[in-house]
Amino acid sequence: MQLRTFVAGDMQQALAHMRREMGPNAIIVSSQRAREGGVLVRAALDEPETDLETAVAAEQPEAIIADFETGYRDNLMRRLRESAPDAARGARAFGRAELISLLREQRAPDSLGHALAEAAEKTGLTDMTLALASALDKRMQAEPIELSACPALLLVGPHGAGKTATAAKLAAHARLIGRAVALIATDPAGAGAIARLETFATHVGASFEVAETAEETARLVAASSAAGTLAIVDTAGFDPRDGKARAAFTALAQIADLEAIGVVSANGDSEETAEIVSALSLLGARRIVVTCLDTARRSGALVAAACEESSLAFVTRSPFVAGGLDTLTPLSLARLIVETSGQAGRGSAQ
Repeated sequence: MQLRTFVAGDMQQALAHMRREMGPNAIIVSSQRAREGGVLVRAALDEPETDLETAVAAEQPEAIIADFETGYRDNLMRRLRESAPDAARGARAFGRAELISLLREQRAPDSLGHALAEAAEKTGLTDMTLALASALDKRMQAEPIELSACPALLLVGPHGAGKTATAAKLAAHARLIGRAVALIATDPAGAGAIARLETFATHVGASFEVAETAEETARLVAASSAAGTLAIVDTAGFDPRDGKARAAFTALAQIADLEAIGVVSANGDSEETAEIVSALSLLGARRIVVTCLDTARRSGALVAAACEESSLAFVTRSPFVAGGLDTLTPLSLARLIVETSGQAGRGSAQ
């Protein structure tokens, strides 16, 4: 693992320096005020794994990947066909009953757990992680948001899902690649919602607006789009399974150039999370962000959300804006489930 320390005048400069020196996969380990002024950021970067995925990439250095999902899928299927997982160091042998037990331990919906175990068994793979990854690959789609090109984003989801923090993270990433950003608040009645989003806007160098109606939101989005600015619209929390509540958001979801992005928490009940993601898709949210992986002891809600029809754009593992957004593939989700088995209840009261 690489560890680096960066000192800069503010967090935005430190993040830019970190991304430039260590790349987009670096994560912040700690941050603090420097004695001489500014901020001090410690960042870490895992060394590339020596596995079949790296080998495949090395064999085709000039391969052109059309998009993230196509590239991942091609590499995964090649790896599954060519690997000998039972000889891999630390490989866990596949067992259908054991996989069902692992998914149940993670609180995944029973019906989904049995379906994944059946699909994993049919692959004929003897490694638990790769068999589960192959099963997830048939249900899960990863589609990160291309922040350099998208015109406007509308974040929708239930109360407490982390929409405002996600808006700030998206804004920070867009600013790091040089994109102008406008954060737009549409929840003037929310307790502290406007002040919090305005504070985030100040920290990441984005403009800030408040829109109390769909018409005003549409006007601000159109103005941002014309200027080449990424508009990120933060909304009030609601239960999208409630038809009346969902209808109230229809006007926002129909604004031109505004893509609805669902936001749900990994701390939720898995079956309810699946229902919410399905309901958000009725609002046009074809992509979702799953938050709070850092505080979720079980990944059942994450699995349920990832296996719905909507594509998984990002996950978040930190409450801090600098913590950023991560992409999650079927293989990394399978590793999370298998490698954290037996740890879900650790630290709970007896």
